[in-house]
This record gives sequence, structure tokens and C-alpha cells, in this order.
Amino acid sequence: MYAKVNSLGLWGLNAFPVDVEIETSKGTPNMDIIGLADTVVKESRERIRSALRANYINFPLAKIIVNLAPADTKKTGSMHDLAIFVGMLCVLGHIKQDLSKSAFVGEVSLNGDVRGINGVLPMVLLAKREGFANVFVPADNAYEASVVDGINVCGVKNVSEIIKHYTGECEITPQDKYIPTAEDIYDKLDFADVKGQKMAKKALELAAAGGHNLLMIGAPGSGKSMLAKRINTILPAMTFDESIETTNIHSVCGTLDPQRPLVTKRPFRSPHHTISAAGLAGGGTIPHPGEISLAHNGVLFLDELPEFSRVTLEILRQPLEEKVVTISRANCTITYPCSFMLIAAMNPCPCGYYGNPKHECRCSPNQVSMYLSRISGPLLDRFDIHVRINPVDYESISSTAKEESSAAIRERVQKAREIQLERFKGTDITCNARISDGIISEVCVLTKDASEMMKSVFDKMGLSARGYNRILKLARTIADMDVSEVIDKQHIAQAVQYRTLDRQFWGR
Repeated sequence: MYAKVNSLGLWGLNAFPVDVEIETSKGTPNMDIIGLADTVVKESRERIRSALRANYINFPLAKIIVNLAPADTKKTGSMHDLAIFVGMLCVLGHIKQDLSKSAFVGEVSLNGDVRGINGVLPMVLLAKREGFANVFVPADNAYEASVVDGINVCGVKNVSEIIKHYTGECEITPQDKYIPTAEDIYDKLDFADVKGQKMAKKALELAAAGGHNLLMIGAPGSGKSMLAKRINTILPAMTFDESIETTNIHSVCGTLDPQRPLVTKRPFRSPHHTISAAGLAGGGTIPHPGEISLAHNGVLFLDELPEFSRVTLEILRQPLEEKVVTISRANCTITYPCSFMLIAAMNPCPCGYYGNPKHECRCSPNQVSMYLSRISGPLLDRFDIHVRINPVDYESISSTAKEESSAAIRERVQKAREIQLERFKGTDITCNARISDGIISEVCVLTKDASEMMKSVFDKMGLSARGYNRILKLARTIADMDVSEVIDKQHIAQAVQYRTLDRQFWGR
């Protein structure tokens, strides 16, 4: 007897179709699984055998070969259990229907329960592209898979449901589609809670409007973390494509909220400074996404920046430019997307009060220099905006006047982003910070006065080519906030103001 059942595999974020072929023949009773399967896949023999017994189905006394095709692609995990179980039902004659338009993924337990797995969303997206009409997944993953339109998602709690479904006793009803609500988009945090800090708020608004990286330097308690945690509330809402991209990554990592299986809030990741390089960039025997990929289409916030290890910080340099991170192992190479805004905060010295007029700094010049030197020049150069966060004065903190809300700021940010989306229509550029070097002269058109000022700034500050381009991109965002087609002198002047702290603290 021979049967073929469709399944789906996953390697990194890349799903691929798997044909589960089962043949029974005369010979010594045995079950072999071939097709470059790892140990977890081969262990499904005992899970399938036990699940059949739990449903009062005798395991065939025959030679059984299970082939997972294509044979030259590594198969990992327990996601093929359900397809193998269904294939066994086919060769035993319990299922006689045509299964060519259905795919099966899920782990089968010893008593026949179908357990949830990670990475269901990218597999269901592939099933849709492959033209399948139905996909059977664990009931725990059905809500997550339901965000994909154009395919019937059937949640299975126990393999007995599969048997009853195909024998006509009780049909499995497709999962209702998940539709996010407005409450799923923004947090309850609000910039209205932040007293004073007008300069810092403006810097964060510009960062959000153009997708720029930002570094905040200030004394302890000045509000750096409080400001950073609210930047998500002024970012534009995610598009559906961005939500799917981000959900794919979180699905593979198993970090999705079961009640909100589609990521509609822009991610805000804030790893502790003790994180390893592999934890930040991703890694493992089968490389999993790191924090920079989990922050895709959102914000990566690094608090106490100098406390991170030098090796960990330097890993950020290439992903910040290329928006992807590639992890290489002896048997594979996996690329994960990581297009994120980098927001960082730090004290100016170990005690935190260097340059503060109201608190005396207790650090020696050598200690200050050693502390600041933990941030390399190339990494510092990748921040478009540097802003000094001063402690809030008494008048501001005791004021009863209402501060501007996140909604009001977000409205201005959204208008600036709409200008950028129109400008870059037909390209993969989504904001000013992503402007490629090849078109920067086309989109960053300077007036004569602005060009003269930029030349003077370039000579006096000794800018690198990257620093020059980043000032132009920031000036482009400032001009967009003013609804100006060209970059004028005042836009350059304002952009340069946000690039002076590296000279003040690092002497660069």
C-alpha cells in the first residue's frame, strides 16, 4: 500500500513543502523514516504508534517506510507528526478521500492530542501560495493561522477529530478569521505624561517621522527611559504587510500572544545590557532570531548603552546598514530581517553627572574618557540624532498645564510619513532614514544658502561620508515636517544641532 500526504517544513523563516510518502510491504515489522530527518522527526515513530493504539487502531504488522521529500532538505522538529499519522490512516484504509488539496502540520502526543508548534504562520502562508484549499494545524495555533485569507484553517485538538472528519461522523469547522481591534495598535502610554523636555520630545518626533536612530545622553532620573518607552505611541500604524512580516518572526520564536496572534503594535524590544551577542543578533544550532529581528518594523531600545559589551554593540553596525542579519553555521546560512529604529540612552560618565551644572561630577577625566570610549566611533556615527536630556526643572514638573498628547504628535508624524511614501512610491524605501546613497542627491535638493551652509559644516566638523548623508536625511525629514519640497538653510541648521554631542563628549 502507498499513500502521499502534504506537510510543510520550516528552516529559519523559510517554509517549504514536504511530501510525506508512506509504503507498507511484506517483511520484518518495522517503521523507518528517511529523507534527511533529524532525531526529533525519527522519534515520531513511537508517537504515531501510541496515538494509533489510543484510538483503537492496530499498528500494521508490516515493513513501513516513511519518506519525507525532498530528500536533500533537512527536516527538523515534530511538525510532520500529524501528516505521518494521516498517511498511516490512508494506507490502513480509514481515509479514502483525495487529500491533494490539504496540508497537515502538528505534533502528535502519545494519547493522540495535537500539540501546538512554533512557526505556523509562515507555513500557512506557503500553503496558500502552493494552492492548498485546507490546512490542518493544532487547535492552539488555529487562531494564529487564521490571519491568512484565502485558505481554510482547521484546528485539531486530537487525532480522533481527523478520523471522525474523514469518516463523516463530525466535520471540523474552519477557524473564524482573526480581526484586530483599534485597542491592539497602541499602548496606553502617552507623551502627555512627560513634563517639560521640549527639546527631547521634538527630537523623538523627528526620529519617528523619518525612522532615524537616536541617542539620548543625560543624568540619572532625567527621563530618558520614560521618553523612549513612549516613542511607539507616535509611530505610524503598521501596514498589513508589516504586521505579517513581524508576526512571522514572532511565530518562529513562539512569542505570540494567543489572544492577539497578529502583531499590530510596532515591537518595542529592550534587552538587558548583559545580553550576549547571540541573544542580540540570533544564533543556536538551528539559528533562531535575536532581539534585533524581534524588533523588526519597530524599536530596539538599548538603555545604559556603555554597559553592553563591546563585541555585542559592534554586531549592530552591519544590520543597521543592511536591515538584515545573516547567521552562518557549518550546515546552513539563515538570513533574518531586522529593519528597526535604534534608540539608545546613556549617562555621560560613570556617576552620571558629567557636565551637569547642578551636580558635581565625582569622576576623574580618565574615568570619563574610559567610559565614553566604550562606544566606538563607527557605531556613534550611525545615530542620526544626538540629544542631551537635562533634568526637569521645578516649574515644569509642578506645572498643571496639559502637555501635548501622543495622538497630536502622531498626526504630524503621519503626515510626514505620507509625504515620504508618496515620494518613494514604487521602491522598497519606506522613510527618509532608508534613502539609498544612489538617490540621495535626487531627493535631498538643497537651496543655494543650504548648500553653502552644508559645505561649511562639512569642513568645520570633518564629517565622514556617512555623517554627511545622515545630516542630509535628517534635514529632509525636517523639511517634510515643514511641508517643504527643498531643503533650506534652517533645515540644515536644525539637523546639525542634533549632531554636536559627539563633538562635545567624544571630541569627534
